[in-house]
Amino acid sequence: MMHDSAADDALGVLDRMTCILEAFDQDDHGLGISELALRAGIPKSTVSRLVATLVRQGYLERDGKRIHLGLRLFELGQLAEQPRELRGVALPVMADLRAKTGENVHLAIRDRSEMVCIAVMRGRAAARPAVRTGGRLPIHATALGKAVLGHAPAAEVEAVLSHGLETWTARTITDPVVLTRQLDEIRRGRLATEAGEFAGTLSCVATAVFAPAGRLMGAISVSGCTEGLDAERVAPDLRAAALALTRRLGPGRPGPA
Repeated sequence: MMHDSAADDALGVLDRMTCILEAFDQDDHGLGISELALRAGIPKSTVSRLVATLVRQGYLERDGKRIHLGLRLFELGQLAEQPRELRGVALPVMADLRAKTGENVHLAIRDRSEMVCIAVMRGRAAARPAVRTGGRLPIHATALGKAVLGHAPAAEVEAVLSHGLETWTARTITDPVVLTRQLDEIRRGRLATEAGEFAGTLSCVATAVFAPAGRLMGAISVSGCTEGLDAERVAPDLRAAALALTRRLGPGRPGPA
């Protein structure tokens, strides 16, 4: 068996490797060792050593002095069954919703106190989406998060509230009483909304997505500029999209588009 000290060392290495992998951003075209060390908050010599290991395992790729995320990460991501299945059946539904509303469309699933965006479609004239595919959103300050949290067990809601509601903008709801009231309304069938709570110039409307048996799968949303997004206008199309997703997730569903 591995001794406690050896196990702690192994966990420490995993933590540092995770920091390195999470240092990359969607707009990066490769990073040097120095930039990786700065972003990860890890000594340059340690980053250099760990990068060599990650390159050897295929999790990173080296192009001269630039480091890129590797193909192995993509391969592992494809093995995440629920996001892959949900994304596969959702893409045509999202495309239809974007065509009808002209706005950004997002699909996300929950990971503890955050939402992970698994698909994004940018609208024709909408503002730039606030999050990329694979990006994370706070569950309490986004319509996507509220849509899911509104249908979560009471104990899970309480855990989010007790952890503290971080402020993202001046409009972020940080009062547990106010947020609980919103979640109660969502549970009774109201769409989840947020206006500039996560990104100051953007608003969003979302609803939960369920499997046919009633299992909560995630949430789908429409978002755009705060001044231009009409929640009442997009609401019927958004509800129809969520229902279409439930049907496509059922027995005999069509294959991924």
